[in-house]
Amino acid sequence: MRAHMFINNQDIETDEYIEVKDPGRLTDIVGTVSKGTPMHVDKAVQAAHRAFLSWKKTPLEERISLLLKVADKLSAETEKVAKVVSKENGMLVNATRLEIGMAVSGIKNIVDLAENHFQPKIFEDESGWVSVEKKPMGVIAGIVPWNAPVVLTMQKLAPALIAGNTMVFKPSPFAPIGVTMILKMAAEFFPPGVINVIHGDGDVGNALTAHRLVRKISFTGGGATAKHVMKAAADTLKGIHLELGGNDPAIILKDANFDDVVPKVVNGVFRRSGQFCYAIKRIYVPDSKYDEFFDRMCELTKEYKIGHQLDERTTFGPMNNRNQYENVQHLIERIKQSPARLVELGTKLEPENWENGYYLKPIVVRDVDPLQEIVACEQFGPIIPLISYRTEKEVIQMVNDSEYGLGSSVWTSDFEKGLKIARQIEAGMTFINGAGQTPLGHKYIPFGGVKQSGIGRENSEMIFDEFTETHGINYHKVIG
Repeated sequence: MRAHMFINNQDIETDEYIEVKDPGRLTDIVGTVSKGTPMHVDKAVQAAHRAFLSWKKTPLEERISLLLKVADKLSAETEKVAKVVSKENGMLVNATRLEIGMAVSGIKNIVDLAENHFQPKIFEDESGWVSVEKKPMGVIAGIVPWNAPVVLTMQKLAPALIAGNTMVFKPSPFAPIGVTMILKMAAEFFPPGVINVIHGDGDVGNALTAHRLVRKISFTGGGATAKHVMKAAADTLKGIHLELGGNDPAIILKDANFDDVVPKVVNGVFRRSGQFCYAIKRIYVPDSKYDEFFDRMCELTKEYKIGHQLDERTTFGPMNNRNQYENVQHLIERIKQSPARLVELGTKLEPENWENGYYLKPIVVRDVDPLQEIVACEQFGPIIPLISYRTEKEVIQMVNDSEYGLGSSVWTSDFEKGLKIARQIEAGMTFINGAGQTPLGHKYIPFGGVKQSGIGRENSEMIFDEFTETHGINYHKVIG
């Protein structure tokens, strides 16, 4: 399978193609992806800019209609897309099927919210008449990561296009094939140049983020890369939208029902092998309940079956890439040198293939110092620390003592108490008795973080503000 660049609705071949390997079976090549240059970036942005000049005039009803066709197409191609994406990014194939379903529902949510959002707000008195209107920005650069590439791509594409913008996407080199596939599917419904895809190294990314015709950069990924994006955007004062990582705390209150809570917490930690931005990454447990929670968490965690992501028996897949795999291994070694106790759990499905993929067992760490590295960092892998606390005041202080603030959760049998605690947490989102959004939350909660977890929001009606400019028109009446 070969993924070319896609510019102005045409495949663009290059002189060099890079192999994309299956992280669960490194001897397997998923496909190859074109390696572009800054020249290709300019061609893509120029094509998007030309398309914008006419696309912005397309009626909202038509834009909505085309996006709904994309949703139907993506839904129909679920199985085909899921297998490609899972094979290249290492996520369980069933998790990718669910991700595609979430992407489809996300498109429909945005369509529902758009129908009233773009109506001008009209005001009038004896002195004048005012219209406050929303206008598209122009070319948007979309940079998406490897861990949930389908839903994260559509979370940018749908609102940007509905608002009247055009796009140039740069997928992650660790999962570029599936993203290219779905964007080409979507592009079939739109005029040439509305959707473009480029591939390449840092020089390509820099050329995209610095290009004078790119009006905004919408980036999902890590903080280190985000700093480079901000610097590149500064010279042309273009807008930035950053959805970054988190160090999401889970606060277990004394009255929590462990029969209900522990399975949900375990899933919130180890879903996608811990490789998603709002995974639970540190758990705070009352000292009187600490041993019981640890034991029950280990009992459930040891049931994971670790294997290749396309094996339907597998409940725990590999890490995605060598750098992250080695980062977590080094973190484990440093924990082993501390007083903390580390427990590796789970069963290998194919021990003979263990060294042929980026496999790690899920790990629970107890007796952790609240200031220890594993508590302070975003591990982005299958390892979780448990921290004990004595009072609610103490746990809120510990939870908020972080430079991150994406998601968080509170677990309790008392809604009012949970709500009181939730309102004191410094985060973009807090879930009570859950580790993610319900369908209602997915539609209406602005997804994003505070502090170093991001700038701006996705989902909800707020996303349109990320991709539009406000234009005020004021008519002066003649008086007297």
